[in-house]
Amino acid sequence: MNTSDTILLVEDDAQIRKFVCIALASEGYAVHEACSAGQAASLAASLRPALLILDLGLPDRDGQHFIQDLRAWSSTPILVLSARSQESDKVKALDAGADDFLTKPFGVSELLARVRALLRRRQQPPLDAAPVIQFGEFRIDCVRRIVTRRGEPVHLTQIEYRLLVFLAANPGRVFTHRQLLLQVWGGHAVDNHQYLRVYVGHLRQKIEANPAQPQHILTEIGVGYRFQP
Repeated sequence: MNTSDTILLVEDDAQIRKFVCIALASEGYAVHEACSAGQAASLAASLRPALLILDLGLPDRDGQHFIQDLRAWSSTPILVLSARSQESDKVKALDAGADDFLTKPFGVSELLARVRALLRRRQQPPLDAAPVIQFGEFRIDCVRRIVTRRGEPVHLTQIEYRLLVFLAANPGRVFTHRQLLLQVWGGHAVDNHQYLRVYVGHLRQKIEANPAQPQHILTEIGVGYRFQP
């Protein structure tokens, strides 16, 4: 097994974390551990792991929200390990950006097979967005989830932050209303364009010098939105 395959395990239960670490290490993987979303974000930015294994029930943030935040700047494959067994939980995690979902309790053989499958499908990815995104007078620290303007904090709601980071991490790309709704709100909101219009309006009030004539979040009439740094 190639020991350069670094895996980040995010799990707050110490016994499960130890169990999974032993199983992965026995196959030659280099495993790093995190027990919170904050710690995981920092390690994901510094390590750029080949795979991230994630429990959804984290103490400081719901795992689904962590996935959405990570997906704004990282393409690292994500395998969810969770006691949540409802179909709706699996759909939400996969819609948020997870690549696979394994329900607890699970067997070592199945876990390792899913890990091998995700690593096997992995191709040389494009360079991920920088964990720090800068445009105009603004700086976004994607790890600490802080937005500043000339060094002063900009107070955004969770939805506003997620929308801004996703757009800013993909400058020049046109996203349809449906694509943005799926990325920011999840599959349950893909047909509610009013959500998007309201939050784009709120966001423009906070980052545009003149919200009526935006320079950063541009409307593509009849299609969606495009971000201009």
